[in-house]
Amino acid sequence: MPDRPDRILTSHAGSLPRPDDLIALNERRARPGFGDEAGFQRELTAAVAGVVRRQQQTGIDLVNDGEYGHAMGQRYNYGSWWSYVFGRLGGLELAEMNRWEVPMAPPGPGGITLGSFAGRRDRQLFSEAYGDPGSGASLPDTGQFRYAPVCRGPVTYRGQEAVRRDIANLKAALEAAGLAEGYLNAVAPGSCARFANEYYATDEELLYACADAMAEEYRAIVGAGLILQLDDPCIAENWDQISPQPSVADYRRFTMTRVEALNHAIRGLPADRIRFHLCWGSWHGPHVTDIPMADIAGVMLAVNAGGYSFEAANVRHEHEWKVWQQVRLPEGKVILPGVVSHATNVVEHPELVADRIGRFAGAVGRENVIAATDCGLGGRVHPQIAWAKLESLARGAEVASKRLWG
Repeated sequence: MPDRPDRILTSHAGSLPRPDDLIALNERRARPGFGDEAGFQRELTAAVAGVVRRQQQTGIDLVNDGEYGHAMGQRYNYGSWWSYVFGRLGGLELAEMNRWEVPMAPPGPGGITLGSFAGRRDRQLFSEAYGDPGSGASLPDTGQFRYAPVCRGPVTYRGQEAVRRDIANLKAALEAAGLAEGYLNAVAPGSCARFANEYYATDEELLYACADAMAEEYRAIVGAGLILQLDDPCIAENWDQISPQPSVADYRRFTMTRVEALNHAIRGLPADRIRFHLCWGSWHGPHVTDIPMADIAGVMLAVNAGGYSFEAANVRHEHEWKVWQQVRLPEGKVILPGVVSHATNVVEHPELVADRIGRFAGAVGRENVIAATDCGLGGRVHPQIAWAKLESLARGAEVASKRLWG
């Protein structure tokens, strides 16, 4: 994490809009017989340089590669933050099945059974809205849910070349922009291990196999001098995927198993080089069955990270800034609350962004707040809107800095 600043720094949750030509290349590269890998890699390297430069020009302080190394073959795609590991892990096979219907985990502590995406309680309550392709609540039909990864052998890491490429592209882009610091996203074990399991005897065995495999990617990123961001929506969003609704105590026990696996995977890595991202899922639904932040904040803070990124700008969770008036942020840690949201096409006014920043600064101290986004903007809103939101984020941070430092 950066040294204590004299202003509010800005960042974002990770995914940024991909250029149309890179999206088209990703789509062609996924087909059998693609024969221009060298050309693809040149285009990817150039695109990463461009997105780093644009973040810098927009006023974002802590930048990344836009997650461009996590291939996305459609402009609107909610899954690349997770699906990128399919090609980096051994032991998985893509099978033709409805991914929405695959149970995500067998019974765990407290008898909790994690159901399928289609079985979410929010989807059951608003089945008409979710079933209407014109409602805005349905996920875009990109074909990605027609196949699901199945674990049919020991999980191993085989993404060494891919992560080396991601690291090299970002470091080259940072150097060209004259920036000293950048971060790369990687999926955390709990969110990674949501595969149909035909090999391991228990959910926990699969979870720790993913932790041990993904640890290689985590070590590579931190070892290269970059900040590691761990994306782990399952910590909060699994709550909605359990029917009937469990007790909060049982859910915390169920979730701490995933936190412990994550801490196992990052053992030995410096916490101040790690950010943790929590969200309630990026789909544009009602979210009335989300777990309250007050019930999950302590679990999030149990992760051995130096910074914690979370949704705080969407209309279901904005009021929860008050949680930080009661929850003590550990010494030396920072929070990266979302102050602009992926959940609306409305571009937040900089004055509103500054108000949101000010609330968190008042609760945990101005030096402990980095202004960020709720979730990744790439693939969730139109690119023109995404960049306008980031610009408003930067302008709002300037307003907040003047208020807080004078």
